[in-house]
Amino acid sequence: MFDNLSERLDSAFKLLKGEGRINEINIAATVKDIRRALVDADVNYKIAKELTDRVKDKAMGEKVLTSVSPGQLMVKIVKDELAALMGGREEELNLTGKPTVILIAGLQGSGKTTFSGKLANFLKTKKGRHPLLVAADIYRPAAMEQLRVLGEQIKVPVFLELENKSAVSIAQNAIAYAKQHGNNIVIIDTAGRLAIDEVMMQEVANIKESVNPQEILFVVDSMTGQDAVNTAKTFNDRLDFTGVVLTKLDGDTRGGAALTIRYTVDKPIKFVSMGEKLDALDIFYPERMAQRILGMGDITTLVERAQAQFDEVQAKKLEKKIRANKFDFEDFKEQLGQIKKMGNIKDLLAMIPGVGKAIKEIDISDDAFKGIEAMINSMTPYERSNPDVIDGSRRKRIAMGSGKDIGEVNAFMKQFDQMKQMMGQMNKMRGPGMGMPGMMPGRR
Repeated sequence: MFDNLSERLDSAFKLLKGEGRINEINIAATVKDIRRALVDADVNYKIAKELTDRVKDKAMGEKVLTSVSPGQLMVKIVKDELAALMGGREEELNLTGKPTVILIAGLQGSGKTTFSGKLANFLKTKKGRHPLLVAADIYRPAAMEQLRVLGEQIKVPVFLELENKSAVSIAQNAIAYAKQHGNNIVIIDTAGRLAIDEVMMQEVANIKESVNPQEILFVVDSMTGQDAVNTAKTFNDRLDFTGVVLTKLDGDTRGGAALTIRYTVDKPIKFVSMGEKLDALDIFYPERMAQRILGMGDITTLVERAQAQFDEVQAKKLEKKIRANKFDFEDFKEQLGQIKKMGNIKDLLAMIPGVGKAIKEIDISDDAFKGIEAMINSMTPYERSNPDVIDGSRRKRIAMGSGKDIGEVNAFMKQFDQMKQMMGQMNKMRGPGMGMPGMMPGRR
C-alpha cells in the first residue's frame, strides 16, 4: 500500500538531510519533488499544487528548533497537510434509526458485497449490534449467493427474495422483517455495473427514496486511481452519499483515490478494506494513514489490534507459567494464533516505525507460521507440555510428521530454548510483583 509514493516522498525529504537550516532554495527543490510524487501517485495536479503550496508557506514560516532537523520538520508539515487533505479526523457511522438502514452503492467489482459482509461482522463483533444483510442485486444471482455464504460464515442472517425482481420491494420487505426479528441494523447490498449507467443510478436512487437510509456508503476500488474519484463525484451528485469506503488498499495502488476523494466530493472516508478476510476492515483515520504513507508506522492501530485479541484470564495464566519457567509449545502455539488473528503479518510489521521500508522487498506470506504449527501439531500432547523430553528420536518423528527435515526441527527447538532463556532472564531482571514485559499496563 502506497509503497511507491512513500519511497518518492522519502527521496524528496533526503534533499533536506544534512542541511543546517531551511531556506528558499532547498525548500523549493523539496516541494517540487513532493508535487511530482503526488502527481505520479495519481493525485490531480491542481490538488497536488495546492497542498505543496501550503507546505512551502508553512515551511518558510517555521523556525527550526535545535532538536529538530529541517528534514524532520518538513515530514511533520507534509504529514499534517496529507491528514488534512484526507479529512483531518475519523468519522463515525450514524447508527440512529430503528432499525439503522445502511445502503451500499458502487460499481460492479468494487467489492460491495464483500464489504457488506465485513461491515456486518464489524457491527456485530465491535459494536454489539444485530445486523441483517439484504441481497438487493436482482441482476446477479451470484452476488446473492455470495452474500448468503458470507452471512453463514459470520453467523448473520441474510434476507433473500430470489423471485422478487424489484430491488425497492426487497429493501422495504427486509426492513419490515428486521423490525419483526429484532435486527437493529439493515445493510442493503445493491446492484452495480461495470460502468455508470442511468438504470443503475435510478434504481439506487429509488431505494434511497423508499427506505430513507441513515447511511449511504459508496464503495470504491482504490486500484482504479483517479477514475475512482471521478466515479465518486458522479455517484455523489446523484445520491448525496454520507461516506466512502476504500477497498483493495492491499493491492498495487498508487494512492491517489485515498488522498483526494475527500477533497473532491467533500464526504468522509469511513472505512478502508484490505484482503478477503471478513475481519480485514478498519475505520479510516486520516492522521494514521498519513503517518504510514510517510513511513512513520502506525503504532496506535497495532496496539488496538493487539488489545482486541487480548484475553486477560489467559494472559494471567501465561504470566504465571513464564514466572515458573514452564512456558511450553501449547502456550507458544496459542500466542501464534493470537498474532494471526490481528491480520496480515507484513501489514502488521509495516505499522512499526522504520520497519515498513526494510521489509518492502521481502515476501512475507500469511502462511509464514504454517511450518512451525505443523511441527507443534506433530508433537504428542505430553511433548508439547514437556519440551525437555524431546530427544533425537522424537525429533525425527516430528520431522516426518510435519514434512520438515531434521535440521529445521533442530533449528526450531534451538530458537524455542533461546526464547525461554531470554524470558527467564527478563523475569529475574524485573523481580517479583513487577509484571511481565509485554503485559498490558493496569491489567495485572
